[in-house]
Amino acid sequence: MAVPRQVLIERPLPASAEHVIAQQTPWECAIQRVLESVIAAAALVLTAPVMLSIGLILRIDTPGPALFWQERVAKNLKRFKFVKFRTLFADSRKRWPELYRYKYNREDLHTLKFKTEKDPRVTPQGEWLRKSTLDELPNFWNVLKGDMALVGPRPEIPEMLPYYTGEMLLKFRLRPGITGLAQISGRGRLGFYETVALDVEYVKSRTVWLDLKIILLTIYKIVTRDGAF
Repeated sequence: MAVPRQVLIERPLPASAEHVIAQQTPWECAIQRVLESVIAAAALVLTAPVMLSIGLILRIDTPGPALFWQERVAKNLKRFKFVKFRTLFADSRKRWPELYRYKYNREDLHTLKFKTEKDPRVTPQGEWLRKSTLDELPNFWNVLKGDMALVGPRPEIPEMLPYYTGEMLLKFRLRPGITGLAQISGRGRLGFYETVALDVEYVKSRTVWLDLKIILLTIYKIVTRDGAF
C-alpha cells in the first residue's frame, strides 16, 4: 500500500480542520466503549494463564521486571502509562544511550524506523515475543481503563511530539489503538512519516466496517507474522 507523504502538511492545524475528522454520535461512542470494555476484560481473563507463563519466562530470561511501563501520548495530547511485556534489556538506556536521544533532522525522519530486525536491545525471549505479538497482550489493560481503543492510531512517545506539525496532529484527535491502519499496512517496515500518514488517514475515514476490517486483518498479520520484529 503506497503512502502519500504529501498528506503530512507542515503548518499549524486550523480549527476548521475538525470537519475532516470522521465523527461518531454519542450513542456510537457509548456502545463502542461498552464493547471494548467487555472484549478487553474477556481477553485479560482468557489469556491470564498465558500471561503468567510469559511473565515467569521473562523473569528467568534476563534481570528486570516482566512488564514494561512507559509514558505515551493519547487523545488530546494527554499522557498515560502504556504497558506491555518487556522485550528489551532492563538496562538498555545505559548500554545504548545513543538509541534514546530522539534527535532528528528532516532527512532522518524520512528514513526513521523505530523497530529493526537487528536491535541489540532485544532480549532472546523478547525477539520471540515481538514476532508472535504476545508482548502486546497487556495492552488490553489500557483498553479496559479507557486510555486506548481496540482500533486507532498507535500511541506515540512524548519525545517525538516536537516532530508533529500541521495535519500530522490529527493523529491525536482519537484514542490510540492496540491495532490500526499502520499495523495492517506494514507494521515494523514502515517509516515514521509513513506510519503517521496512515494514522491520519484512519482518523479521517474511520467507520465501524473499517474497524472490523482492521481487526480481521490484524489477526491474519499476527498469524503470518507479517512485519513483526
